[in-house]
Amino acid sequence: MMVDLSAFSDQNFDPKKWIVGAVSQRHPQDPLDNYLVDLEMKLQMASEEIATSLEEQSAAAILRIPRASRDVLRLRDDALSLRSSIASILLFIKQAEGTSAESVATLSKVDTVKRRMEAAYETLQDAAGLTQLSSTVEDVFASGDLPRAAETLANMRHCLTAVGEVAEFANIRKQLEVLEDRLDSMVQNLLIDALSNRKVTVAQEMRGILVRIGRLKSLENYYTRVHLKYVNKLWDEFDSSKQSSKPASEKNEVGEVSGTSVLQSSTPVLPFSRWLSNFYDQLLLYLEQEWKWCMLAFPEDHKTLVPTLLIEVMSVITPNFASRVNLATGDVVPETKALAKGILDILSGDLPKGVRIETKHLTALIELHNITTTFSRNIQHLFADSELQVFLNTLKAIYLPYATFKQRYAKIEHGVLSGGLLGLDLRGFSSRIIGVQGVELSEAVRRMEESIPQVILLLEAAVDRCISFTGGSEANELLAVLDDVTLQYISTLEANLKSLRSVFGVDNKGVDSLGSKRETGSERKEEASHPRKTDFMSSEEEWSFVQGALQILMVANCLNSRLSVFEASLRSTLARLSTDLSLYASSIDQYKHHGNKDDVIVDLSAAGKASISTASLHLIDASEKSRKFYSLLEQSKDPRFHALPLASQRVAAFEDAVNDLVYDVLILKVRQHLYDLSRQPIWSSVDEPSAFPLPSFSAYPQSYVTNVGEYLLTLPQQLEPLAEGVASSPTNAEEAQFFATEWMFKVAEGATGLYIEQLRGIQKITDRGAEQLAVDIEYLSNVLSALSMPTPPVLSTFHTCFSTPADHVKDLVKSHSDNQLDLPTANLVCKMRGVRLD
Repeated sequence: MMVDLSAFSDQNFDPKKWIVGAVSQRHPQDPLDNYLVDLEMKLQMASEEIATSLEEQSAAAILRIPRASRDVLRLRDDALSLRSSIASILLFIKQAEGTSAESVATLSKVDTVKRRMEAAYETLQDAAGLTQLSSTVEDVFASGDLPRAAETLANMRHCLTAVGEVAEFANIRKQLEVLEDRLDSMVQNLLIDALSNRKVTVAQEMRGILVRIGRLKSLENYYTRVHLKYVNKLWDEFDSSKQSSKPASEKNEVGEVSGTSVLQSSTPVLPFSRWLSNFYDQLLLYLEQEWKWCMLAFPEDHKTLVPTLLIEVMSVITPNFASRVNLATGDVVPETKALAKGILDILSGDLPKGVRIETKHLTALIELHNITTTFSRNIQHLFADSELQVFLNTLKAIYLPYATFKQRYAKIEHGVLSGGLLGLDLRGFSSRIIGVQGVELSEAVRRMEESIPQVILLLEAAVDRCISFTGGSEANELLAVLDDVTLQYISTLEANLKSLRSVFGVDNKGVDSLGSKRETGSERKEEASHPRKTDFMSSEEEWSFVQGALQILMVANCLNSRLSVFEASLRSTLARLSTDLSLYASSIDQYKHHGNKDDVIVDLSAAGKASISTASLHLIDASEKSRKFYSLLEQSKDPRFHALPLASQRVAAFEDAVNDLVYDVLILKVRQHLYDLSRQPIWSSVDEPSAFPLPSFSAYPQSYVTNVGEYLLTLPQQLEPLAEGVASSPTNAEEAQFFATEWMFKVAEGATGLYIEQLRGIQKITDRGAEQLAVDIEYLSNVLSALSMPTPPVLSTFHTCFSTPADHVKDLVKSHSDNQLDLPTANLVCKMRGVRLD
């Protein structure tokens, strides 16, 4: 049996728990008493062993204490001795420092004087050498040893720098400038010949000479001059091909043509777009060859020389390039092609009035720009190792011919979209619709509804063109154009809506250019009292007009929903632009902050250069435009942002105008039947006396109220197509049902209001008239109940007071708190029936 003593060292040791645990480990066949006796004996033996060990270790520790005390005393004495030694050393150092400080200061002054004397000696040597070089430089030039001449001029420059602005050497400074120009001109011919004939060794030698005299810029000038001729020749081939394609009569206007000759044209010239693609291919091949040769001949300068050549090429051909692009945009449309004019000429207003910008013009411009973009991507790959500033300048030079077009892009796009609106089938709508029948009216409204997706497609195409042509840099201007064009379209719809009011017979309330204002309660009361008398039309024509009005409601609903979706897509486009340009913008900001440091350039080469787009190139030097652009991108992140703010407001006004028109059309029949109701003679009629007893009959509802009731009861069927049009998906079914119910309740409430106003206009009513009116009111109340509408308290009061005999009305009114009458209405009925309440 093993005894575990480790538990005794635990602070939370529990003897009872330990004993229970030890007993649980015994074998079941062992007697408990014997086990406990053995356990006690083992614990006693263990305690004796521990006591013996403690006694031995304590004795040993007591013996070591005197020895440790002696060691501590010895270490203390050594520490005191070391402190004393260090103190003496520090004192010695301070004394030495005090005595040597003056000596050190004197030596420093002597060293300064020595260095000044050495500098003066070197300057005198440079001055002597400058005089000697000035006297022998002509001999060096006469020898024709250009490297030696470059070295001599470099030494003269160094000597002049050393002596500074000394009046005695002013003539030598001027002489040096003349000699450097002279050497530069001597190198020119040799360098041009080496560049033209691919002489690597000679080119490197001439470069070394130019570098030695500080004229490395001349290398760029000569290199550009040599290769610019070839590129200009490539560029001029387009004009040459056009000239060769002209008839002989045009090429020899002054000369005589033989009678046997036939006027023929040579092979037709290629369109500029195809020719430009071929030109870019040849130019790219030429630049690739130059890049490889310059890597061999000028390994230190090839990253600058070839891009500088392309920059110079583009600066030379840009005016003619822009002119060719302009003419190429005009060639796609017969009218402008015949006039030999382009898109810029149309904007200037110099062409006949009927000529306008078409989509084909802008599409041709974008096609040419895309060809240039392809070339730019190839150049980005070729010049990827160039420094950032050179890289950016090269790309900007490539797109330079399109700068004028991008500056006027907003006007171009506005002209395209305005022309697209003119192409819609909405012009002349007002003049054709007067007097139309229901079918033609429905067709006209259908054309309005079909024009909405066509306009949205026009606007979406404009966004795509903007991204393709400008990369989104003209987003601010584009949104302004889209907003204005949308306003033009809505104005056209409003004009058609105004003409429809005349067709429907509700033109007493027009629609102005700012949209219709909702009819207030007072206006409807006045209109109920003085409606415009309209002749009754056939039932079929009436319902066709109602259906036409409801279709217009769908037009407004479609316009609102489609424009909301389009605005959401605009916000998504702006968010995508923000993401695409964020990397480039941050890289450029970092570059501007740190300057031309190699580590920053490497970072831009890996990330920033890859994200350079036409938009970023257009914005990099336009600080104000860039600020507005990035401000727009930031604003677009706000959920309340409206990409088309004016159009959104105008659509809301248009919806209000449509709602007013639909309400006026739906309530028109009610107005016609209730017209001049308060002046009907039946209200003042009395029973004629008769000598013979006649049977009495119950009163029946009059035709005016039955017509109104039948109209209201059939209205839900007319609203079903409206509900089906709104419920474009199963999820909108409940909304559509609510929409139709809302309009039904609105018309029913309006009809009730008109009826009440007519009842208020009755001046006097007899008992017979009151009995008839009570029947009419009861019929209308039943109709409202069938439509699930409560009867207004005013109408209930009219019914109660008119159905009550005249001699009981007074008591009825006095007990109004019990029967919940509308007291002003009850008093009015008493006045009509001649009942005095006092």
